[in-house]
Amino acid sequence: MFKYILPVCMLLGSIVAKAQTPAADSAFIRDNFNKKEVMIPMRDGIKLFTTIYSPKNKDQKYPILLNRTPYSCAPYGKDAYRQNFQNMELARAGYIFVYQDVRGRYMSEGAFVDVRPFNPDKQKKTDIDEASDTYDTVDWLLKNAANNNGRVGVYGISYPGFYSTMAILAGHPAIKAVSPQAPVTDWFKGDDFHHNGAFCLMDAFAFYYAAGFGLGRTGPETKHGRPFTGWNTPDNYQFYLKTGALPNFKTRFVKDSVPFWDSLMAHPNYDAWWQARNPRPHLKDVQPAVMTVGGLFDAEDCYGAWNVYKAIEKQNPRAQPNYLVMGPWVHGGWARTEGDHLGRVHFDQKTAEYYKSQVELPFFEYYLKDKGTLEMADALVFQTGENEWKRWSQWPPIEAQPVIYYFQEKGGLSTEAPLAFQGFDEYLSDPNKPVPYTEDVHLRRTNTYMCDDQRFASRRPDVLSFQTEVLKQKVAIDGPITAEIYLSSTGSDADLVVKLIDVYPDTLSKVEDGVPMGGYQMLVRGEIMRTRYRNSFERPEQLYEGNIHRIKFELPDVAHTFLPGHRIMIQVQSSWFPLMDRNPQKFVNIYQASDDDFVKANHRIYRSGRNLSNVTLSVVR
Repeated sequence: MFKYILPVCMLLGSIVAKAQTPAADSAFIRDNFNKKEVMIPMRDGIKLFTTIYSPKNKDQKYPILLNRTPYSCAPYGKDAYRQNFQNMELARAGYIFVYQDVRGRYMSEGAFVDVRPFNPDKQKKTDIDEASDTYDTVDWLLKNAANNNGRVGVYGISYPGFYSTMAILAGHPAIKAVSPQAPVTDWFKGDDFHHNGAFCLMDAFAFYYAAGFGLGRTGPETKHGRPFTGWNTPDNYQFYLKTGALPNFKTRFVKDSVPFWDSLMAHPNYDAWWQARNPRPHLKDVQPAVMTVGGLFDAEDCYGAWNVYKAIEKQNPRAQPNYLVMGPWVHGGWARTEGDHLGRVHFDQKTAEYYKSQVELPFFEYYLKDKGTLEMADALVFQTGENEWKRWSQWPPIEAQPVIYYFQEKGGLSTEAPLAFQGFDEYLSDPNKPVPYTEDVHLRRTNTYMCDDQRFASRRPDVLSFQTEVLKQKVAIDGPITAEIYLSSTGSDADLVVKLIDVYPDTLSKVEDGVPMGGYQMLVRGEIMRTRYRNSFERPEQLYEGNIHRIKFELPDVAHTFLPGHRIMIQVQSSWFPLMDRNPQKFVNIYQASDDDFVKANHRIYRSGRNLSNVTLSVVR
């Protein structure tokens, strides 16, 4: 992919990388960088706290790498140094590292606004947004950061990934390379706090209240948040079920201390408030090189990574550098793990090391220093199952073609449409006994659920499973998945959870962590759809008893190969708790629902005649 580092250099680099330890990284930063703390003025007079790490070696000029964060650029104090940078390969290559507390967070002045909307029509100095704050920061740094070469790169993971997207919109000519990584992008349709309108209860409560992110402040501070002590159980399923309807969380815990929680409760639909927080429509006439990075098993912002890349690709028809990198990682796993396995699923290589040295380093070296020859595929995506990197000229790959898999009687799944005139499967969905998202007992949401064994769900009567015959040849899936479910219900609202699962051979003798992998049902991708939004996220509609409703929605993309001897399985259920909040199965405002609003409902999934429930997979021929 990259004709950048000679084989001998690659070997030496790998030896050096293996020799590094956290203590060595910390010592390297202290020995080779000077630290400076400054307050950078914005156009409206507000000042943002910024930490600058400049190489002590003054024999050359260095590009600036900017990371803007709401999570603190600690440690504070001129003699307190960071233990590491996100990618120490970059540190050893020579850059000026800049960290900034965004407006209203930690030591910066001003008021914080969650996912502050982009303002494309700024007229006055008081018309600010995160793009203008980025512009003003970059402009100041170019004039005041000693020995800079006039070029700036911006990067960040998760919320800092959102601020990286805003840097694309800043319009400063010195910003030459931007890498949004797991970027927060659309908090209603697919990231963090909603998926297709369903509320991500566990993450929202744990983040905004239990972790204290949403708590207000009286002024600049070096510490934020407070520990939550009200769990009274190690079992999150028990905690969230016992707390009950969403209003109970405010009366019992949140009270008046978390304004954004109130905003979540006040905007149940995809209204103008939510739409303003989606940066994708503004990603036009993009000037810097962009490399969007994400994890195939990111439980938080998998949606954002795929869709920032796609928005730039679609809205910038002229040829411009727009790259996608997706590895077998959890949220931020390329920076925080070795990326060689997740739970009991192994990937046969340290994918994070490869990314840091062979992808991220060459990207910034090329665009910020003119170093190397960058021969980078438009999309570099790790293919799980086969466990190898694939290089595509576009994403989804042009080689991927839609193949429909139809639900069959007796739990079958086939590319042949069933001939029966009538047929359906049904289950009783009880909100007081919701389907758990994992079989484990734990308090905080796991990352490993993204590839967990689904046999625990297969055994429940309120989960439908459809699977193919044993595969005789491999089936490579690369691209989005579309579910088309024909549903009738005795309730006036419902959720549909659709899961794509790789069923391992029963005869497999492999054991991981003491668990036999024979018959393992690996979750490849799962997604939920709140059926009230089947026709519009802005205007919800109820279900009508006796009617068969077509529910069609897209699951986030996958890159996975089902090997010979395996089976493809699709599971359908109506709860995924407490990952997602419970649907009362009555057409009410769920954010104002009471415990009495939750009712049992019988759901039928049709698979015959004109009502052929199916999934469409993007199969590479």
